[in-house]
Amino acid sequence: MTTILRLPTAPELLTLPALLLRNAEDHGDLPALSWRAADGAGWTTLTWREVRHETAVLAAGYSALGVERGEQVLMMMSNRPEHWLSDLALTHLGAVPVTVYGTAAPGQIAHIARHSRARFAIVEGDRERERWEPLLADATVPLERLVVVEPDAAGPHRTYGTLHGTGERLRSDEAFDKAWRETRAGDPLTVVYTSGTTGDPKAVPLTHRSVVVNALALDRVVELPDHVAHICYLPFAHIAERMLGIYLPVFRASHVHLCADTAAVAATARALHPAQFFGVPRVWEKLAASVRAALAALPEERLSAVEAANATAREHVACRERGEEPSAGLEAAYREAKETVLDPLLSLAGFERLVWTASASAPMPLDVVRFWAGFGIVVMDAWGLTETVGVFTTNSPSAFRLGSVGRPLDGLELRIADDGEILVRGETVFAGYLRADGTVDGALDADGWFPTGDIGRIDDDGYLWLTDRKKEMIITSTGKNVSPALVENTLKEHPLIGQALVHGDGRSYLVALLVLDTEVAPAWAAARGIDGDPAGHPEVHAEIARAVETANARLNRTEQIKRYRLLTREWGPETGELTPSLKLRRRVIRDRYGDLLDALYEESGT
Repeated sequence: MTTILRLPTAPELLTLPALLLRNAEDHGDLPALSWRAADGAGWTTLTWREVRHETAVLAAGYSALGVERGEQVLMMMSNRPEHWLSDLALTHLGAVPVTVYGTAAPGQIAHIARHSRARFAIVEGDRERERWEPLLADATVPLERLVVVEPDAAGPHRTYGTLHGTGERLRSDEAFDKAWRETRAGDPLTVVYTSGTTGDPKAVPLTHRSVVVNALALDRVVELPDHVAHICYLPFAHIAERMLGIYLPVFRASHVHLCADTAAVAATARALHPAQFFGVPRVWEKLAASVRAALAALPEERLSAVEAANATAREHVACRERGEEPSAGLEAAYREAKETVLDPLLSLAGFERLVWTASASAPMPLDVVRFWAGFGIVVMDAWGLTETVGVFTTNSPSAFRLGSVGRPLDGLELRIADDGEILVRGETVFAGYLRADGTVDGALDADGWFPTGDIGRIDDDGYLWLTDRKKEMIITSTGKNVSPALVENTLKEHPLIGQALVHGDGRSYLVALLVLDTEVAPAWAAARGIDGDPAGHPEVHAEIARAVETANARLNRTEQIKRYRLLTREWGPETGELTPSLKLRRRVIRDRYGDLLDALYEESGT
């Protein structure tokens, strides 16, 4: 629970601009937003008072450009200050900021521009400008003007710098105050276009009220230091970072550190030593792989000490998971292990001060959760959808079950339908998808329940356990249902397997595409004296075969993998196999590797 909050009005009446004013008045001198220069040298920081001033300047600039209350304004930028501040400025005008994924395909960009009826788009540089310019000449797209952040890339278009200068000249405290006070809690705060794994993105409208209600509910179960720092690196087009990187920091008056390059996240964590860190499962998997690779290089004596400390930490976590108070002996052993072995290792990654760690977006592999538990880090897995303003269920430090996604936040309900689908109901559940004409296509049943498309179960203690996406369940030719995520996560428990896709819908058995972990494999090979590319070495292939055999031993007959193919190129959003939130795009992978998958049903052996 945040201890510094003063709510300027009743929670159901709050808007984001009212909270920003509160921050400027109550915490004006405290840091709000920091970012590194392009060359990576040092941090530039704005206080909450300065953030509100910049917001007012940009609001005047966008108003002069012609932005009007209620209209959507599209943005395609990385996590940089121009993006963050523009978002707040547009909100203060009563406009609706909408971030488009930087990895969106041209067809998706055109769909969003057409569907949103947006007249303005704010884009970053050459790459983005070149993708948006053709839409200005498309008669079916209402887009009228581009604002380009990087001046050298602007060409004939308006630059962010000149817009800011116009705002400086025209800024009026009276006009700024009048504009944001006209906003009501039920007004749209943003529209999030779901990235989706198939089809056109759907538009999910979120109100000020639903965001504030979600923030209040989250704050009741998460204990963080006042003015806590947050490393903001996931795309703002995703509801997770929109909540964690914009709305919750304004709500909590915390400190956002923008990280425009996801490759710099690890270096940023090492520099900041944050108290909180959020990552989708693939991020935690990659971090775990890096730590495993580093541990593999330790001398045997030191590695033994680490493994003993890991065992103590896991015992301590297991005690807490059961709701028990650790004994005095276990508490003392854990503290010693943490201080002498674990924290010195974690400090190399900047993780020794973590008090809250979380994941969402997809089921966390249990072996990854247990790996981090061995360092005393309990990754609080959560679950929700864009349609529920992000988090709907979550684990908390006082009540968690490793492998589950926790229990519903206050005031929210869930139940399991007869076919296993998770249904949700509550104040933060949206009413329906936004149509192109501005009306809403209702998505709730007569009793207010929304079908999420996820399959799961609720245990006797009220914890939700995810199985898979309803549309992604594999039905074999024998009529058996298989969760591909369950099989894939079991395969990925071996550190050499970084990614996996299971295939077999309508077939008599399952096959898999496995991707070698590009960080662990070289270290694994080096430790065994293997030179050159590990991908082609027989010993690596033999270890993969043993990994599949081990996974199969833990799966039932229908879930077992009969044949597989090992790939060496990692899948990513840029190459299309993953969504921007790092979920598998199964259809893309199946289409791209269709010949390989078909061949697995024609080959003999494994």
